[in-house]
Amino acid sequence: MDQGNTAFMLIAAALVLLMTPGLAFFYGGLVKAKSVISMMMLSFGSLGLIGVLWVLYGYAIAFPATDDGATQAPWTIDFGAIGLSSALDAGDGAYPPLAFVAFQATFAILTVALVSGAIADRAKFGGWMVFAGLWATIVYFPVASWVFNFGLAEDGSFAYGGWITHGLQEVFGVGVIDFAGGTAVHINAGAAALALALVLGKRVGFQKGVHVPHNPPFVLLGAGLLWFGWFGFNAGSELAADGVAALAFVNTIGAPAAALLGWLIVEKVKDGKATSVGAASGAVAGLVAVTPACAALDPIWALLLGFIAGVVCAFAVELKWKLGFDDSLDVVGIHLVGGLIGTLYLGFFANGTGLFMGGDLSQLIVQVIAAVAVMAYSFVLAYAIGFAVEKTIGFRVKNEDELAGIDTVVHGEAGYTLAD
Repeated sequence: MDQGNTAFMLIAAALVLLMTPGLAFFYGGLVKAKSVISMMMLSFGSLGLIGVLWVLYGYAIAFPATDDGATQAPWTIDFGAIGLSSALDAGDGAYPPLAFVAFQATFAILTVALVSGAIADRAKFGGWMVFAGLWATIVYFPVASWVFNFGLAEDGSFAYGGWITHGLQEVFGVGVIDFAGGTAVHINAGAAALALALVLGKRVGFQKGVHVPHNPPFVLLGAGLLWFGWFGFNAGSELAADGVAALAFVNTIGAPAAALLGWLIVEKVKDGKATSVGAASGAVAGLVAVTPACAALDPIWALLLGFIAGVVCAFAVELKWKLGFDDSLDVVGIHLVGGLIGTLYLGFFANGTGLFMGGDLSQLIVQVIAAVAVMAYSFVLAYAIGFAVEKTIGFRVKNEDELAGIDTVVHGEAGYTLAD
């Protein structure tokens, strides 16, 4: 067992776990002052609930063992892994199975928390927790299996895997490239966010310029923590401290930096001012876009990807005003759009297989199939789950509670006490 790789994975897992509190700050700064506790609690609630569900049965759904050579079925449960019983064996691989369990647990937690940004200022905590548990069980855990559950035979070929990675490779000759979760994390969360925004409806007084971030320093702090944790997210997905991890690490510097500049250029040209919230949002858009691509692009192409994502996402966040859906904190405009950009970009520029990099249309085709499949699956089921929660226990707070501020109504706390 390689102690260096084991330490690398455990450190990467800790970095990714930090991303959820980072997201809480990022989202918390974007809402109004009377909703900051509620917004941050949606992230911390996800951390608690999904952490427990992952140990109980999430890992058993996401990473069921299969016979060598078998493509993983879309919905499979490894009952031997319930409660992580089968992962307790230290094993004889490069790292203990529990190190991988821990690393993937942090992905599940963060993905669920990302969805909450679409329902800021108006969601009941209890309704969110019920939705989060059901969506993780029915959507995230299976999708993680489709994308991440792959293994290698002794000759280096795929021994088994989810239908997105291994199954499409059998048909088209190339597998989907999603190194760290462009489909399973960002497209998945973005599609669910759009569904929930439609289920809960618009905030009171929804129009451009009414709901402004109450604490931009929180937003910058959150973006910084997210960027820091993203090195574990991307480089850690190599599961080894090697050259591929180093490439992913460098691209996780370059792409978001270029995206930050791209977003600020759009703001300056369009509105006359480059904002701190724009800088933070641009960096996150670049991080999202490079997530699936970080190990499959040379750094120069990662810079281009980041710049494109920053520019496109800066315009995409305006769609909610034109189309009339209240995605409060731009989960759709940043995560869904950014995830689609990064996933499809690989069809053109992935090393060796992209259309412009010596390959043919096959890589682009499988990237499109994966993106559309995850987006459709997540949207339909998230809408159904959210609708069911709203019609049973209730998901949205009353309009008068929203106007009064849901921190005190839902949690009995205030984000800021300036004087006794």
